[in-house]
Amino acid sequence: MNDTPEVAVLRYGHRPGRDDRMTTHVGLTARALGADRVIFPDNAGQSQETVEDITERFGGPFEVELTGQLDATIREWEGSVVHLTMYGERVQDVTGDVRETHREEALLIVVGGEKVPFEVYEEADWNVGVTNQPHSEVAGLAVFLDRLFEGSELERAWKDADQRVIPQERGKRVVDGGDLTEEHGASTNDSGVDGA
Repeated sequence: MNDTPEVAVLRYGHRPGRDDRMTTHVGLTARALGADRVIFPDNAGQSQETVEDITERFGGPFEVELTGQLDATIREWEGSVVHLTMYGERVQDVTGDVRETHREEALLIVVGGEKVPFEVYEEADWNVGVTNQPHSEVAGLAVFLDRLFEGSELERAWKDADQRVIPQERGKRVVDGGDLTEEHGASTNDSGVDGA
């Protein structure tokens, strides 16, 4: 995000049919909250298509990749590795160190989808827990990214969007990407699109 080194999210493991929605949400959360790309297992093609479609419609830049080499991706990563796990160090205790390191080098965030082998815990520079309680890996990723970027990801400008959501107190408003003015992108030329 911006002029900092890359942040990539790796979804470790995917069970087709069972994990489709969760894997897709890992990708959408990575995109919306500041990561530069997501790497899915090679059997998560449906999730790849969905995230690419959202990126095309609502803007980027954001990349989606498939790999059959999850362990090699972690092992050969040129930068630091964070593994999000309920068993890790408390997020509030380590995010400052991660952020400081990320100023100098790329960051890979590993998000488990099924049982993660012990080697991933050993390869990670940080094993990080968000509350050290069982909950969704999507929630953990969202909290971690927000703490990493200190909220700056919420101000991100989306390039080449076909559609843009206009914030409303009530109701929904989505306009064509080209129908925007400077202030909040509001335009009188409403496309009438009801949402994603």
